[in-house]
Amino acid sequence: MALTGKLRSWNDERGYGFIAPRDGGRELFVHISALPRDGSRPTVGETVTYELGRGKDGKPQAVNVYRQALGKPSSYPRSPSRPTRDGRRSPISTLVGFVIVVAIGAYGYSQYQRHTARLAPAAAMASREAVVAEPVPISYRCDGRTHCSQMTSCSEAKFFLKNCPGTQMDGNNDGVPCQQQWCTSFLSK
Repeated sequence: MALTGKLRSWNDERGYGFIAPRDGGRELFVHISALPRDGSRPTVGETVTYELGRGKDGKPQAVNVYRQALGKPSSYPRSPSRPTRDGRRSPISTLVGFVIVVAIGAYGYSQYQRHTARLAPAAAMASREAVVAEPVPISYRCDGRTHCSQMTSCSEAKFFLKNCPGTQMDGNNDGVPCQQQWCTSFLSK
């Protein structure tokens, strides 16, 4: 609840003074830390609005003070993220900070997941192609070789059998050359 009073005294060197409540009663202590940090100093006799709080010693004092001469109080209320008098942050500001950190972490993790999900199909396709794909055909040419012992692979022997005249690589005439050397059942696939 906001109360109103006049600043009765102010010690600029020490940063404190006393407020006389408008409704009467004892003067209240006010510390410079209870005023807005706008660079200006309060002047004796000006009207201030404040809330009633307690100091370190447990005595009543003015807190969240704003000077009516400076305008609306909307810019003055203390931020909950400022440390309390004993140097600790309020539990609410700590919770808000924690929630923000968790939200940023969750967002970053979701972006990481999305990125890896986009890369996974391409990587799987590449590895599948590497296993399934036939080797790139080498350009063979008929150069007079006719026997299996002169070949270096099953695909080369097949090329020679199919395209080159006079080859002697298919002893049983089944269309598969060099069955004992290059085109055995487990190598020819």
